[in-house]
Amino acid sequence: MRWPKPGFIRSLSWQAQKKLPEFLAVRECLLHVGQAGFCSRTIIVVTTLLDAETFTKKEIAGLYRARWNAELDLRSLKQTLQMDILRCKTPELVRKEIWMHVLAYNLIRTIMAQAATKHRIEPRTISFKGTLQTLEAFQAEIKHLHNAVLRLHFYQALLDAVATHRVAKRPNRFEPRLLKRRRKRDMYLSKSRQETKSEMLKRLK
Repeated sequence: MRWPKPGFIRSLSWQAQKKLPEFLAVRECLLHVGQAGFCSRTIIVVTTLLDAETFTKKEIAGLYRARWNAELDLRSLKQTLQMDILRCKTPELVRKEIWMHVLAYNLIRTIMAQAATKHRIEPRTISFKGTLQTLEAFQAEIKHLHNAVLRLHFYQALLDAVATHRVAKRPNRFEPRLLKRRRKRDMYLSKSRQETKSEMLKRLK
C-alpha cells in the first residue's frame, strides 16, 4: 500500500518537507503474538521492507520482538555513558559532545563484538555496563604497555574478561514507564552558583 505525505511535520523545515516524496510505499504484516500467561493477540506491523520473500513475516516478527534493544541502547548512552545531561553551553560544542558519546558507545560495542566472536556467543548477551567497568579496570595497565606483543596478549585477556559479563536472554521483556525513586523536593538552581550564594549572603546580613 501507499501512505501519502503528511501535510506538516514539526521536526522538519519547509524546505526539507518539499523534498519528501508524495507517497511512501509500505507493507503491512499481520502478526500473531503469543506469550505464556497472556492472551494471544494479533497486531499489524508496517514496514518499508517490501520484498516478502527476502524479508519474511517471521523475520519481521523477530525484529519487532527485539525492539526493546533500542530502549537498552538509549539507556546505555544516557545513563551508563552519562549523556542524560549535556554540559556544553554552545550548539557547536553540544554537537561535539553528542558525537563524542556516540563514538565512545560504538568503540565499546566493537570490543563487545570482538569478545563475542572470540568466545562464539551473541554480542547482545554481553553486558554493556560490565564491559565499561572492565575497560576502566584494564585502562591503567594498557596505558603502560609499550611492547606490541605484550599489548596484544593483554588485549586478548581483556576480551576474555569482557565475555564473562553476561546478561540473561529476555526476548519478551516489558517494563512500566514509571520512576521507582521519588524526586527530591529541592528547588532547581536557576541562576549561577555564585549569584545564588551572593543572594544568600545578603539575606543573612
